[in-house]
Amino acid sequence: MSTGSVQGWSRLSQAETALAALVDHDLVSIRCRQLKFQFGGGRSALRTRPYGEAGAVHTGETFAGVYRVGDKYLPEAFERMNYVLRDFRTEEVFPMDPRILDILSLLYERLDASESYQVLSGYRSPKTNAMLRGEGTGVARNSFHMYGQAIDIRIPGQNTKIVRNTALDLRAGGVGYYPRSNFVHVDTGKVRSW
Repeated sequence: MSTGSVQGWSRLSQAETALAALVDHDLVSIRCRQLKFQFGGGRSALRTRPYGEAGAVHTGETFAGVYRVGDKYLPEAFERMNYVLRDFRTEEVFPMDPRILDILSLLYERLDASESYQVLSGYRSPKTNAMLRGEGTGVARNSFHMYGQAIDIRIPGQNTKIVRNTALDLRAGGVGYYPRSNFVHVDTGKVRSW
């Protein structure tokens, strides 16, 4: 599957073959992939099922729109998503890996969710990552967040254990489960869980 070129990302790696197969299969009936990010935690006015919706808890900002048509990613959509998913502590913007957005889209569809994603963390600058590590919050030294390859999410009304299990079933990357904080981490790394 050719992904086009979006800010340095050109093709899915062999490790993501399972994800590519899932996405290609879904595109037989769904030619556009759409996400909505809501970075405020409130209810979304726009319902775009089965594509998925999402939002960021810390800034109140949103993204709503198509980010992919067939096998072509839309650079304009990524410009806005990259801004919305920036490190809110440093205001640093970084290009998100298109694969993480495909994972979110597939996860939302598999969950048959009706509420928006809430994004707790998208891109995380090395400075922020080091600060969080210093606070002892279980942050990885070489976090996928620093490369735009990870997102921490929750979906109101969805049990995070079910979200975790559904993400694991995708076998598309790493899945972390944080029941005390009520969120799930997904990334584009090797298939693994914690």
